[in-house]
Amino acid sequence: MKTKYIFLAIAASAALVSCNEFLEIPSATKFDSDTVFQTEARAEMAVLGAYQVGWSDEIWYQLGMGTDEVYSTEGVTNSKYQLGNYVLSAGRTGGCFSTFYKAVEQANNCIEGLRAMPDQTDNVKRLLGESLALRAASYLNLLRYWGDVPYMTEPVAKQSSFYSSRESRDVVYDGIVKDLQEAVDLLPWKSEIANFTPERYCKESAYGLLARVALYAAGYSLRWDLDTYAESSLKIAKRDDAARVKELNKIAMDACKAVIDRRSFSLSPKYDDIFRDLVNGRYNQESMLEQGKYGTNVKCNVGYTNGASCHASSMFGKAFPQMRINPILYFDYAEGDTRRDVTICQYAVDANSNLYEMPYGCFYIGKFRPNWKSTIGTGTSARDINWPWLRYDHILLMYAEAANEYNGAPTTEAVNALKEVRTRAFGGDASKIGDIPTSHDEFLKAIIAENRFEFAGESWRRTELARWGILYETLTANKEELMKLAGREGRYADVDRYRVFKPVAGEWLFADNNIPYTALKTLQLTKAEIDAYKADGYVVVDMQDSVSPCTHADGNEIMSYGVFETGPDGVRLYKGKDGYEKNVRYVNLFGGLTRQHSEILPLATTVMDVNVGLKEQQVPGY
Repeated sequence: MKTKYIFLAIAASAALVSCNEFLEIPSATKFDSDTVFQTEARAEMAVLGAYQVGWSDEIWYQLGMGTDEVYSTEGVTNSKYQLGNYVLSAGRTGGCFSTFYKAVEQANNCIEGLRAMPDQTDNVKRLLGESLALRAASYLNLLRYWGDVPYMTEPVAKQSSFYSSRESRDVVYDGIVKDLQEAVDLLPWKSEIANFTPERYCKESAYGLLARVALYAAGYSLRWDLDTYAESSLKIAKRDDAARVKELNKIAMDACKAVIDRRSFSLSPKYDDIFRDLVNGRYNQESMLEQGKYGTNVKCNVGYTNGASCHASSMFGKAFPQMRINPILYFDYAEGDTRRDVTICQYAVDANSNLYEMPYGCFYIGKFRPNWKSTIGTGTSARDINWPWLRYDHILLMYAEAANEYNGAPTTEAVNALKEVRTRAFGGDASKIGDIPTSHDEFLKAIIAENRFEFAGESWRRTELARWGILYETLTANKEELMKLAGREGRYADVDRYRVFKPVAGEWLFADNNIPYTALKTLQLTKAEIDAYKADGYVVVDMQDSVSPCTHADGNEIMSYGVFETGPDGVRLYKGKDGYEKNVRYVNLFGGLTRQHSEILPLATTVMDVNVGLKEQQVPGY
């Protein structure tokens, strides 16, 4: 292994404090590591600040796109679009790397200060548990996107050097598993916290994070030889220690079981209530951890960049999504699955606040739609919507997965956990959930599918597919399905060709998940037929074209005709999949995707140039 160094300039800048003149009496309001941990009140302020330091919208934005759930509609030369389609380079790696290390540094300062406090009260222990969890969460984000990363557990001021190299991800994972096991011991249960809110860790949410980390640590990832950095050493693999992999799956299983047995969280009876509560600032019974995003001092584009499109003149204010639903997801939901029309918003809002049905390629992430709120919020790009990190449905599906991995086949309890999630999805009707597989491999496939249906649009899919070792295969198959949809082949032969509807007046707290429409299977409508519908007050939308009923929402749809002809009456003619391969959005979708390359992001040139310890430690192949 090469000599260890790490560049910590960004983290160090957060830790540096102005010096007092020699013998100057410190100010009573001085707030730094010398004084902050002298009182519990100040220590708590430092820990609360650490929650926000590690946040970046890019987690759900550019790093949340490029999956079988969500695709980017940014300009094709835009760096976010290219990152979301695996056109990766050392100059295009997302803006989160330094953010996560700022959070690590703040957590390290809190951990050191809290451990040194002479009076180890229950509240000090709670704050220490939160700090350990916050550090672990930041490292998880670094690990799942960048693989082997620099690893520090002490503040910058205590480091012998500002430089260090990558550390084996297995070492880092094992370190944060240990941190979370300590955090679980320190943190109180939800029921022991007065006025609990999910914006701070409790014992149950720390258990949930422990389970998540353990599953990532036990899973697949793109690995290489840290001594040689030879491109030939690249491989998608789990860690070599099979016994440790099994132990990690047991850690995840037991952590989830502790939460399930405690019964302090439960599934909401209705899936859409999770998100109607979320966007309106209510704490749902299954929400275990949320990123607080309320008020004028906390900017967050949730509901603006990843909601339903709303015209700037509408009553809801402007919402301008730059990410949309991958159309195949719509068709993959089973008939009667209530999650589909919650996850997928099929309408946009025009200047008069009317709701218009949209084509397949222009469906939006529906979980954060503005018209489910009661007000705009602080502003159109700060809608006071918390980000959901962890819910009880995560616990159930992680438990089912871990039990299947640990035992080599699904246990009765694992099957029941999956059944519980699926039964809620079908409105409580267990007769509709289908058969649950009993073999290891088929059960794992069911878990992978269920995670997509349950958590689509919530930013986990890209790295989850990587930890299951199937990122390339899944996205390649998804792109093939889009071509079949364009040609109306196979299961898409009888999908809606047109939808005919009357615009619906928008309102706050909109009660429905979609608007009424009539589906037409006619392959090609004439202008006369379309005009007849218009004369009766209807709007006709071509579900497989890029012409949307809301002009402000036009363009960039993945399902638009690649090459089209205009008939004598002026109507664009559907030509099947002929020419669809020339659709620029289709051509560029997953355009840089390469197996044993795209699963991990390269380090940014700006980071490597100033860190001698990372010299020649770029991901092989970049």
